[in-house]
Amino acid sequence: MSAEPDHDPDGDPGHDHDYEELGLVAGLEIHQQLDTDTKLFCGCPTDRREPDNSTHRFRRYLHPTRSELGEIDVAALEEASVEREFEYLAFDSTCLVEADDEPPGRIDSEAVDVVLEIAALLDMTPIDQAHVMRKLVIDGSNTAGFQRSALVADDGAIETSAGTVEIEDLMLEEESAGRVDETESGVRYALDRLGIPLVEIGTRPDITSPAQAKEAAERIGMLLRSTGTVKRGLGTIRQDVNVSIAEGARVELKGVQSLDDIDDIVAGEVHRQVELLAIRDELDEREAGVGEPVDVTDVFAGTDSSVIDGALSGDGRAMAVRLEGFAGLVGHEIQPDRRLGTEFADHAKRHGVGGIFHTDELPAYGVTESEVDALREAVDASEDDAVAMVAADPEPAAAAIEAVAERARAAIAGVPEETRGVQETTSEYLRPLPGAARMYPETDVPPVELDIENVEPPELLTEKVDRYESEHDLDAGLAEQVAYGRRMGLFEAAVEQGVDPTLAAQTVESTVTELRRDGVPIEQLDDDRFLDAFALLTAGEVTTEGLPDLLATLAENPDLSPAEAADQEGLGSAGNEEVREIVVEVVERNADQVETEGMGAFSGLMGECMGALGGRAEGDTVSELLREEIQKRA
Repeated sequence: MSAEPDHDPDGDPGHDHDYEELGLVAGLEIHQQLDTDTKLFCGCPTDRREPDNSTHRFRRYLHPTRSELGEIDVAALEEASVEREFEYLAFDSTCLVEADDEPPGRIDSEAVDVVLEIAALLDMTPIDQAHVMRKLVIDGSNTAGFQRSALVADDGAIETSAGTVEIEDLMLEEESAGRVDETESGVRYALDRLGIPLVEIGTRPDITSPAQAKEAAERIGMLLRSTGTVKRGLGTIRQDVNVSIAEGARVELKGVQSLDDIDDIVAGEVHRQVELLAIRDELDEREAGVGEPVDVTDVFAGTDSSVIDGALSGDGRAMAVRLEGFAGLVGHEIQPDRRLGTEFADHAKRHGVGGIFHTDELPAYGVTESEVDALREAVDASEDDAVAMVAADPEPAAAAIEAVAERARAAIAGVPEETRGVQETTSEYLRPLPGAARMYPETDVPPVELDIENVEPPELLTEKVDRYESEHDLDAGLAEQVAYGRRMGLFEAAVEQGVDPTLAAQTVESTVTELRRDGVPIEQLDDDRFLDAFALLTAGEVTTEGLPDLLATLAENPDLSPAEAADQEGLGSAGNEEVREIVVEVVERNADQVETEGMGAFSGLMGECMGALGGRAEGDTVSELLREEIQKRA
């Protein structure tokens, strides 16, 4: 339940601020899954699975632990404030390490090689010895209650059009479990993703505009893909952005899925902080304060509000707090469809309630004017004050209203430091920023000696584009499509096999896309099947025109060899005599048109010839023979 009404935005919160004047600084944390054969600390495969393929499941409760100094991380402490059961879907490939029933193995050597290659691309300096640390995480995304992470390199840099962005650190980590859905008692995760090697790249706060944030992320993404050993697809790369302005605070925005959204997300966070600072200034003028929570259950005895009546059934309680001087500001919009009251509600929801009510929006939801008056009287609120209220079971209601009061006190101070989850181009509160107590040494995994001397940085994708244009005579657009595409390796193997580069590029990009749009399960074809089909082409056993039909048949019939598929569909290449016979037959059938139009009849007859041949002859051959026959009769 969200007790926030819809209403039109006050204005466009987009790129309309002077970022230099506001003192914007931002940094990126980019997390990219590596495409290794096995997971980081065990020999399980890194293939993703569907939840329906789960073979068994188990449940856990997680609690925070103290650091070596006896401290408990504040973010973990808040996560633990709500008792939740975590359910894990396991598969036939799930091992005891993933279930946290066995100590982890050594760090995967393939992952170490890949991350050193990335370090070289980022001009970073590897450390002498990588030590694994435990990072406390009790949101259920890791069965152990912590994520294993190792610093590999530091002190790098990339260039953007707005200047250098320094790379602070390069970490090798294990990926978290994938969240499947929520259950009545907690959250359900799948273990197929848990433990996939993950590289985390953190920049210094050198970014000073939304556009530069996007450019820096795109540059890092290009460098990662240049290795050819990172996973591709939705969810395999995530960007977190740290944003602050001079009078605001550092806010970590987690879970940016698309590079295209980064500039809008940074701009949206700047706007949110500007609006919160405006609210702070207004509250300061009003000498605002926050009262103590009050039980107002009696106010709503016999209420006609079905939402409140349902929440109060049984032992439910209504708890409210006076927000002195907040009248009109709780409903103030700080991002599209998000108000200060939405921020309050985010904090309340962390304690298991559905949302909040506040007097900037009441009467509404069945709450009457007289009930609002009684609510104000119960907390001793004046016309200049606002009142926030929650209705739920006694324990969550008390915790939630205290969280609302704490967030209201933070509004008086300005912008709170926190971690927020991205929702399209806006964000919502997740938890406080983690502190140093979150990290402590992992004693089960031995350190790894790092050697970068024999690491050869790969060819950059931008360099591949230039090479494809110069060596293979591809046009710029097609060269970029192939270099940045998922089948770049297949293209290079096909060219090495003797396939015409332009044909190979068009096949792995345009033809594959067209077949997929037609519903052909093209994902059934691995690179070897493509190369076998290309081999029939270069041997002259199928034609360029017949290649798409051959690929479609292979995708739909995985048990057939390319030669068998070509025979089944009649895609074998016709000989010159057979082609000439069909061309002569088409010309004779249209003799009157040929006599009248001459070569003007060529286009129509060409299509008829190709249709009659069913893709069993190359277009150039048919064209040449058709021109000869038309010229004889014209």
